[in-house]
Amino acid sequence: MCGIVGLCNWQKDIEENIEKMKCRMIHRGPDGEGTFVETDGSVALGHRRLSILDLSENGKQPMESHSKRFVMVFNGEIYNHRELRQKLLAEKKVEAFNSTSDTEVLLELFEAYGVKQGIQLCKGMFGIALYDRQEKCLHLLRDRIGEKPLYYGFVESKEGSKEGRKSFAFASDLGSIAVLDGFHNPINKGVLPIYFIHGYIPAPYSIYENIYKLEPGTILTIKAPYETPAIEPYWSIMEVAKKGENNPFKGTEEEATAELERLLKDAISGQMVADVPVGAFLSSGIDSSTIVALMQSLSSQKVRSFTIGVEDPKYNEAEVAKQIADHLGTEHTELYISDHDAKAVIPKLADMFGEPFADSSQIPTYLVSKMTREHVTVSLSGDAGDELFCGYGQYSSMDRIWGKMKSIPYPVRKLASSILLHAPIKGNKVLSTKAMLLGAKGPEELYELSNEEEPLAKEVSLDKHMLPFKYTEYPTNYMKETRHNIMLMDMLMYHPDDILVKVDRAGMAVSLESRIPMLDKDVVEFAWTLPLSYKYQDGVTKKVLRNILYKYVPKDLMDLPKRGFSIPISKWLKEPELREWAETLIDRKTLEQQALLDPDVVWYIWKDYIENNQWRIQIWYILMFQEWMASQNLK
Repeated sequence: MCGIVGLCNWQKDIEENIEKMKCRMIHRGPDGEGTFVETDGSVALGHRRLSILDLSENGKQPMESHSKRFVMVFNGEIYNHRELRQKLLAEKKVEAFNSTSDTEVLLELFEAYGVKQGIQLCKGMFGIALYDRQEKCLHLLRDRIGEKPLYYGFVESKEGSKEGRKSFAFASDLGSIAVLDGFHNPINKGVLPIYFIHGYIPAPYSIYENIYKLEPGTILTIKAPYETPAIEPYWSIMEVAKKGENNPFKGTEEEATAELERLLKDAISGQMVADVPVGAFLSSGIDSSTIVALMQSLSSQKVRSFTIGVEDPKYNEAEVAKQIADHLGTEHTELYISDHDAKAVIPKLADMFGEPFADSSQIPTYLVSKMTREHVTVSLSGDAGDELFCGYGQYSSMDRIWGKMKSIPYPVRKLASSILLHAPIKGNKVLSTKAMLLGAKGPEELYELSNEEEPLAKEVSLDKHMLPFKYTEYPTNYMKETRHNIMLMDMLMYHPDDILVKVDRAGMAVSLESRIPMLDKDVVEFAWTLPLSYKYQDGVTKKVLRNILYKYVPKDLMDLPKRGFSIPISKWLKEPELREWAETLIDRKTLEQQALLDPDVVWYIWKDYIENNQWRIQIWYILMFQEWMASQNLK
């Protein structure tokens, strides 16, 4: 795990600016660093290293291929690098390797098979920058689901770039682009409506104009004079999902369970390989418990497992997690956190995430990562179980609601929706939400609308359609099953742009590498072949995962009511210290000077919360946005 940066066409002080970019993300790679600058100064690559494999200098980056044609900086892990190493040797593509690192294997794969075919052979998580000296071009690659970040774009600089030409920049951390000399790309106002609906900014967009996130499963190529990038996919989860549904698994549920267990064990076995200590996050849930159970079944030593708890029994999962750990025989560590511990994280969030991000579970994710990093350098997690195996309750509710709505002709529903929305029902949140949902054309739009509730973006006269939205491009009834459609929508946006962002940034803030076995290519592709009844039936979610887990952990222990770990933001913000912090951020003069949000609307929402206890999640979105603005001195 590392951090990568680079510049093309930066004329003045290119090495100094690469150093600035690297320094901004020392937390992503505290163990070493390196820089490559092309002889004509046209291209520079930088790297910060978190040593995981081959801790020697032989694993140092930037690294050159044996032929010296390619130079690469790489953030991530290639889990099947040992098999690929043997393939290259057997086919005599390489005579010998100088290191045991996956970086060297990657370079020789690209040399032997080309960029697209080479990366298709890999299983892993990654953000890669590959410079081809022969063709004078730069390739950027991102993993299939989006576990590792990679930002890129053209920098509008007041100094440093060649006259009449913008500089191309890329980085694992958006803040590493923002620290460039003279950087003044304006805020992308078009993304604000989306942010204030969802609390995050989805790929390919970022908070800055002309700076983007490379989308998962794609390769960007930009050739000298580095002015026009081209992007092509090498893997598509939409194609995988459709192919899986059209070619379903033919075996029984028991056979599906056995095959999934085999694939998960294979993925976990590869992801447990490291030259540093490895552990796992453990809650009381199905997903993390399954991962830890399989880890322990594969290990001759006690697996390290980690949980955080709270004193409030309504939200405390630590007690059940400890019982699971005791049953599995792991070496378990738990940390009970106080409100003070959690509140102390809030001022760190803006810098940690690099752009506005407002999923409040970022706070406990950071705290468990911080505690875990005191013991290990790599931690496996159970993320993606809900999205791949139909775990969220909302999937069932959307299916149920659409089942009732679809018999009513769309023109009739649309007319009823319009009448209700324009009726004098302001303040009746339930009725206005139902009126909005009535206008959905299909289950996909129903799901999108259900996430909006009372969109702040519309209240501040910002139209979300200023910008193409991922869901607008999602075809109606793309998948045959309503639940499959919604699960796929989450895998396209919510999972990569919220969950994976949270896990990566919170972990890397403390130099902890997080690995996610359920996002293994083979696991993902198999999951989409499973009939819905193997995932959900008669109110039971994640059936095949449960079948695996119950082989290792008693069913009655796992069937206890899940309490969930909740951060009581709506309670905290009324307390004097955080209320003062919040009201400083939304000071009317500050809002007027920024000219991005309507002060009257912001303060109406705030007062409604303070005086009438009317909590809206957009309050947290506003505060995280304003905290980010303050951290960038954008007042």
